[in-house]
Order: sequence, then C-alpha cells, then structure tokens
Amino acid sequence: MRATLTIRVITFAMNAKSIADMRISYDLASLGDQQVLSDPIEQFQRWFEEVAATSVIEANAMVLTTVTPDDLPQARTVLMKGFDADGLRFYTNYDSAKGRQIAANPNVCALFYWPTLQRQVRWMGIAEQVSADESDEYFASRPRGSQIGALASEQSQPISSAEELRQRFEDVERQYADDEPIPRPQHWGGYRIRPTMIEFWQGRENRLHDRIVFTRCDDGSWDITRLAP
Repeated sequence: MRATLTIRVITFAMNAKSIADMRISYDLASLGDQQVLSDPIEQFQRWFEEVAATSVIEANAMVLTTVTPDDLPQARTVLMKGFDADGLRFYTNYDSAKGRQIAANPNVCALFYWPTLQRQVRWMGIAEQVSADESDEYFASRPRGSQIGALASEQSQPISSAEELRQRFEDVERQYADDEPIPRPQHWGGYRIRPTMIEFWQGRENRLHDRIVFTRCDDGSWDITRLAP
C-alpha cells in the first residue's frame, strides 16, 4: 500500500509540473478599436461564421451557468441552436436541474471557447422559454432517436442503471410506428437568453489580450468598453 501511494504522489507531482508548463503563444489575431462592430450580435455573427469555417468540433457548444436556490453556480455544456437580435436559443428538458434553476432565477451566463481562433465570448442575460410553436418546429427537425430520448429520459433524475434508461427508450420506441410523428413532450422545449452583457475576448501576445464588453443600456442601445486583460 505504501509503495502504491508513493508512486501516485510522484506521478501527481510530475503531472503538476507538466501542467504548469502548458502554454501557447496567442498571436493569431487582434480586436483593435477600429475592428469592433457597433452591434454585438453582428460581431458575434462574424466571429461565429469564422470559427465555423475552421476544423473546430461543434462551434455552437457553450458552457451554460445557472444558479441554484442556495446561490451555488452550476455549469454544463449545451448546444446553441440559433441566435438573432433577441438572443441565443437552446433546447432542453424544462424539468431538468438547469430548467428548475432557470425557473427560480433566470439570470444565466453562456461561454463559448474557440481555441482554433484563440477566442472566447461570454453572454450574460435573462433566460426565458421560447414559444410553443418555436419548440414544436425545432423538435420536429430533430433525429427520431433524439425525439424518443426526450420522452424516455427524466433528465437529472436518479436512475438505477443504464439498462433502465435503455428499456425506457425501447418502450417509447414501441409506442410509435416508424412513420408516425412523435409529439413534443410538454416538459421539453427551448430557451432564449436575452443578453444584458456580451464580452469578446481575443488572445494576444504577452497576454495583452483584447477584451471588449458590450453592456445593454435602458434604451436598448449598447455601451462599449475595453477592459484590461
């Protein structure tokens, strides 16, 4: 037992040293004052189109942070399924942990990290459910297996085993013929994050990163501020 413990300590020490040495040079691009667009949604669209054209996997993946009733932050990765002047859209189970947390406190943060372009974007805003028609339209576009999964999974609830979940999936699958449309469950749908603040971060040499923050004013316009990195 002592020998095993010693090996683990030595291994951890070596890993810790190598982690500390992990660094890259941020020198791919810049976000100068003359490059910043006046509208953050247009700026986001430009960056999103640029990253989507690279080899990055799931450029629409974002880390969504919510707050529990005990004021504890909880983060998980979800997929953005659209954006416009009104905000970002994503879809999930309304009865999931994040759904219950949003119902109690709609203040959320969404973070996109795009290492291929050395960029990240933070959205802070208010999450609200989209209309039933929007949720119906998106649900109908999903692969059939994903539709069945939404019905079979009581998201965030304890289950006894992976086999139990597989059995639930098969039970739902048997309820619908192959050509029969699967209805959207009422507990599943979309959210829109209406932004109150959007920050664009561009990595720069010597860690002199560009940070541009758009803050929404009461009249709907945007105030633009550059922050020290």
